[in-house]
Amino acid sequence: MSLLQISEPGQSPEPHQHKLAVGIDLGTSNSVVASVRQGDVQTLADSKGRDLLPSVVSYSGQQVRVGYEAAELLMQDGDACLQSVKRFMGKNRADFEQPDLLNVTLDPKAEDARMLVGGRSVSPVEASARILEALVERAEEQLRGDIDGAVITVPAYFDDAQRQATKDAATLAGLKVLRLLNEPTAAALAYGLDEGTENESLIAVYDLGGGTFDISILRLHQGVFEVLATGGNAALGGDDLDAVIADWVLQQAGQSSLRVTQRRQLLLHCRRAKEQLAEQETAQIEWQGARHELARDLFESLLKPLVEQTLRSCRRALRDAGLKATDIATVVMVGGSTRAFGLKSQVEAFFKAPAMADIDPDRVVALGAAQQADILIGNRTAQGALLLDVVPLSLGIETMGGLTEKIVHRNTTIPVARAQEFTTYRDGQTGMQLHVVQGERELVEDCRSLARFELKGIPPMVAGAARIRVQFQVDADGLLSVAAEETTTGARAEIEVKPSYGLQEEDIANMLKDSFEHAGDDMANRTKRETQVEATGLVEALQAALEKDGQRLLDNDEREVMQAAVGKLKSMVEKASPRDLQCEIEHVGKLSEAFAARRMDQSVREALSGHDIEEFSTES
Repeated sequence: MSLLQISEPGQSPEPHQHKLAVGIDLGTSNSVVASVRQGDVQTLADSKGRDLLPSVVSYSGQQVRVGYEAAELLMQDGDACLQSVKRFMGKNRADFEQPDLLNVTLDPKAEDARMLVGGRSVSPVEASARILEALVERAEEQLRGDIDGAVITVPAYFDDAQRQATKDAATLAGLKVLRLLNEPTAAALAYGLDEGTENESLIAVYDLGGGTFDISILRLHQGVFEVLATGGNAALGGDDLDAVIADWVLQQAGQSSLRVTQRRQLLLHCRRAKEQLAEQETAQIEWQGARHELARDLFESLLKPLVEQTLRSCRRALRDAGLKATDIATVVMVGGSTRAFGLKSQVEAFFKAPAMADIDPDRVVALGAAQQADILIGNRTAQGALLLDVVPLSLGIETMGGLTEKIVHRNTTIPVARAQEFTTYRDGQTGMQLHVVQGERELVEDCRSLARFELKGIPPMVAGAARIRVQFQVDADGLLSVAAEETTTGARAEIEVKPSYGLQEEDIANMLKDSFEHAGDDMANRTKRETQVEATGLVEALQAALEKDGQRLLDNDEREVMQAAVGKLKSMVEKASPRDLQCEIEHVGKLSEAFAARRMDQSVREALSGHDIEEFSTES
């Protein structure tokens, strides 16, 4: 007997064949690459022993520089440098009007969100690809071989556009992406929280990076690692802490505005001061000939409004998970910005639980990603760890009357595939427009539009006869694809949804808040729209039937009564209350029963014409 060895896609079919895989934390301020070497997970340092790579790209002169070289040029030629590029991923031109993105200059000749840097037109994807190339080069030098695949981490609240942009950057860098992994999930893996957990444990991962904040509520039980809820802010991080100090310095100096290059220089001074305050009581900031002393207690008071913003996101995530802060057993601190003086104690006070910060918060995400990469590439098997992330907002399509039909509900575990059948609204309909939306409201106009596409080739049938199967699929990376198929002919259309802009935490919070506040009105509006759709469908069907068969199947009086009833129903569609309209629908339905029966009899007679009844007998 011969044995057939089966392996998962991307995994090695030969158990002894070791592949090189890395985990990459593509960060706002710094990026890190890690790998599993001889069973030990570790970050990969450069030739000078530095684990971090500043997420800075310089286009000064003819040479493109990345990392420390580029960071050194920020002071000399800041206009030719691009930093915090992660904040720009998945953005469109309109997003660059936001205050946090004002430090870049858009290319006026480009239709998309390209930036002018050092006389070049550069996209966020291209700049991120440069950072990834530098990390891959470092990894290949350390591991002495070509990289076979990578797990790249992203904020939990990155939407489809931002995740796709990250994948595009990896492709441009020649890197195979094994999976996009949420940063909080990666951190929990690094701490080994998935191992040896017999009893259920609830964990909060508080991730404050250079430019993004994430909070994830995790349930761990017998190896199953489930994300109960996520929250955060895609435009809040260490950069904002630096900006708060910079604003204080300007206030002390009596200045109101700076050129872009000057502000970058000031922000660098403020960042150093912030880092010093993590180790000492005061920090000195020298700016334009003056020295400003910043004490810890003052910095903590400046920091407090930003910390409160993160705690508001924590409250929302706990509410979504149906938990209280006191239900959390452990808090995992992630991101270099969590070193800021006083922040850890405020987080511990909020959750009333100890905060884990034993692993370097700058390295912890990359370490967790490396562990997952080693499993996905096939070097080792997962020891019971199962990662379950969730969809942050409901996904669905528009139906008649501008209504939202949710197909994948918010907080559904991913990866997920959901399908639902729909049908045609009008006789002879051969095509269908599909409008994909995201949100919790009942009306499409109150939700976010994601994409539109068209299904053609539906065979002409009476309204309601066609069967259109619509499938939503969200993969392990959180990317959405939608397909529609007419089941009798196999006619099919599909689309990968790539929204043109990213959602901020505030947008998501507002969408959820609106859905709660307007729940009653939304249901009333939905009932009204559904009744109007039903009435309009009945009017159109009866008008078509009267035009075709009214003369031969109804006498003049019957026809006039029917036409009057249809006319009255039509006039009530927009003006009448749902209750009155439903009563009239039932009245017209009963009035048309005799007409419908005659049409059915007529159809049967026409079908039997020219045939003997015995032809249809089942007896031999």
